[in-house]
Amino acid sequence: MEDLSTPLVLGFVAGFFLLAVLTLTAFVKISVVLMVIRQGLGLQQVPSNIIVLALALFLALFVSAPVFSASLSAVLDSGVELNTAQNLFDLWNVAIAPFQTFMGRNIDPEHAQFFIASAEELWVGSGLSATVEDFVIQVPAFMISELTEAFRIGFLLYLPFIAIDLAITGILMALGMQMVQPNIIAVPFKLLLFVFVDGWARLAEGLLVGYGGA
Repeated sequence: MEDLSTPLVLGFVAGFFLLAVLTLTAFVKISVVLMVIRQGLGLQQVPSNIIVLALALFLALFVSAPVFSASLSAVLDSGVELNTAQNLFDLWNVAIAPFQTFMGRNIDPEHAQFFIASAEELWVGSGLSATVEDFVIQVPAFMISELTEAFRIGFLLYLPFIAIDLAITGILMALGMQMVQPNIIAVPFKLLLFVFVDGWARLAEGLLVGYGGA
C-alpha cells in the first residue's frame, strides 16, 4: 500500500476544516441573517461583505467550538495511522462523528425525510439505502433546515424596518414631499432604533442561544 505523505495529510485536514466551517456549522444561518439585517437597514455595503462574513465565521466557530474540540480529541484518541487509504477513510469517519451529532440536533425531520425519500427514488438499483444517520443525507438536510430558519428569522427582523419605511413614506406624502426619497430619511431612523436596542449584541445573542446545548 502506498504510504500517505505529510502534504496529503495536511491537505486532508485543511480541506476537512474548510468543509466543516462552511457546511457543518452555524455559518450558513448566521451569514444569511446578518446579510438580511444589513439589507433591512437599507445599507448596501456597510458593513462590508468581508466584515459580515468574518463575523458570521467567528460566531459559527464560537458555537461549534465544542464540536471541533470533540472531533480533534476523537482523532487524537483513535490511534489510526495514516499509512493507507482505508485508514484515512476510517479517520474521516471518526472526525465527522461529532459534526453528525451536531447536525442531527438541528435538522428539521421533514427535510431529512424528504432527502431519504428522494434517495430511495434516485438510488434505485444501486444497492444503496438511505437513513437519517447517513452523512450524505444529513448535510443537505441540515443546510436546507438552516436556510429555512435563517429566512424565518430574517422575515421577523425585516418587519420593524418595513414599518419605519412605510411610516416615513406616508409622512413625506402627507407633507407633499414626494420628490424626497424615503430611504434618505428612513435609514437614520432605522440606525437609531438598531443602536438604541443594541441590535448587534441582541442579534448575536439570539443566534447563539438558538444552538444552546448543541
